[in-house]
Amino acid sequence: MRNIVYIISVFLIVLSPFFGESSISFGDIFDSNTTSYMIFWDLRVPRIVLAFFIGAILSLSGLIFQTIFKNILITPYTLGIASGTTLFTALSIVFLPTFALYISGIVGSFITIMILYFISRIINKNSLLASTNSILLVGIALSFFYSSALMLVFFLSTLQENYTIVRFTLGSLDIVGFNTPIIISIIAVLFLYCVFRFKSEIKLLLVSNDMAFLKGINVNRVNLTLLILVSIAVGISISFVGPIGFIGLIIPHTIRLIYKKSAHRLIFPVFFYGGVFLVISDLIARNLNTASSMPIGVVTSFIGAPFFVYLLIKRNSKNR
Repeated sequence: MRNIVYIISVFLIVLSPFFGESSISFGDIFDSNTTSYMIFWDLRVPRIVLAFFIGAILSLSGLIFQTIFKNILITPYTLGIASGTTLFTALSIVFLPTFALYISGIVGSFITIMILYFISRIINKNSLLASTNSILLVGIALSFFYSSALMLVFFLSTLQENYTIVRFTLGSLDIVGFNTPIIISIIAVLFLYCVFRFKSEIKLLLVSNDMAFLKGINVNRVNLTLLILVSIAVGISISFVGPIGFIGLIIPHTIRLIYKKSAHRLIFPVFFYGGVFLVISDLIARNLNTASSMPIGVVTSFIGAPFFVYLLIKRNSKNR
């Protein structure tokens, strides 16, 4: 059954470039002199590749966060990392040269994760985990702080800069050519490889930090390393496409329900289906018969926000 789902998912990815605002002919996509060729190879295929690997990075990041903090509600989005990256990218748009845009995103993500890490150490008395609800609240507080700072950036920016920031905050996969997809795909594959290298440590962390410590694992070092890897991958992703929420929440939880396995065995399924989910979301955004394609962040938020509420209700009902 799972193999059938894999095949169907690959089939959907292959077919998705053929659907969009403009219809294209299959025969014309191999003729470089046609409009269909340009739309297919310069716009849609790069967009699908980008969507797949961005979704894969964000969903795997969610799995790592949930493993480290042992809370299914914690993701890069809910912890304020997306907001931090957005703020620093906006600062770059207004005050820094264009080449600093992507570096600023990584810096914003890294600073936010380090704040969360050191606050968690203070809260939990030098052990990275005891009160994950406190970490979640800290993430929400950081999101509010970053949102307020973003409003100040809006106030100080020009009309054109305002428009650029607003478009960025909505999330967008609009690109031309393969330059960006190639960069993101390399980052995604390296991120997946690094996570696989920590597979045995993740297995022990899932039991408890004490168990991992007794097995000779330096828990704080492993957690910090994984958080740095996530901050780099997420920071680069958001810098290119803007904040795209809730993928790290929806996919890991859904894959756990389907596979019913420990998280260390779900690394590739979460990576793969995160990509598939964003490709499907992008397919929806591109085929709503609107004047232009809907921002991808709007689509994922429409799906993810109710899902987040559902998880909250389910989690509270279990704790009673």
